[in-house]
Amino acid sequence: MRTDDGATEMARLAGALADRTRASFCLALLDGRAWTAGELARRVGVARSTASEHLDRLVLEGLVTETRQGRHRYVRLADDEAAELIEYVSSRAPSPGIPTSLGQATKHEALARARTCYDHLAGRLGVAIADAMIDRSLLAGWALTARGTAWFAELGVDIGQPRAIRRPMVRPCLDWTERRPHLAGAVGAALCRHCLDAQWVERIGSGRAVRLTPAGRAALSGSLEREF
Repeated sequence: MRTDDGATEMARLAGALADRTRASFCLALLDGRAWTAGELARRVGVARSTASEHLDRLVLEGLVTETRQGRHRYVRLADDEAAELIEYVSSRAPSPGIPTSLGQATKHEALARARTCYDHLAGRLGVAIADAMIDRSLLAGWALTARGTAWFAELGVDIGQPRAIRRPMVRPCLDWTERRPHLAGAVGAALCRHCLDAQWVERIGSGRAVRLTPAGRAALSGSLEREF
């Protein structure tokens, strides 16, 4: 039962993220894909049994949802609201400081340059796309304009289907590296999906980082009238 002021529930939810292993799981799941408990355990460096205990807590708090196929347990973030919460908390956290190795610096730079945030584009690329859409009046007050709807139609991106989904069409999501908003919501998800399907962006390894391809650079630069 929810308390009158919700303080107990808020503290419990915060407690779910107040653990390095669980926080690491949530950050990994921001790539929008389903992971097995074993994959997450190996990524963070904990025993599979320990990973399962932490995932149980995240599922209980509604941050993560699970699907079982055979003996495998697949988990992913519950929805875009859970992703927004994690990205926002990340943006409010102090900077981790200067990377201590070339590998860490390379990984951080790749994430800052372009990555997925659940099911939309983030990093410098995501923020630049949002800025260009605003400059071209495709977005106004973080709402899709008629011109914006026409632009998506020209790209061949179907935003009719997302309208049936119970989530905002457009919303800003505060970017944790840029500290400025990128495009989220159903429209942001549709654009990210189109960029991946059209191979305008491609994933780097198994993490969240993506890179803009030459075809994507040409397509986005031409349609948004900005150099990417």
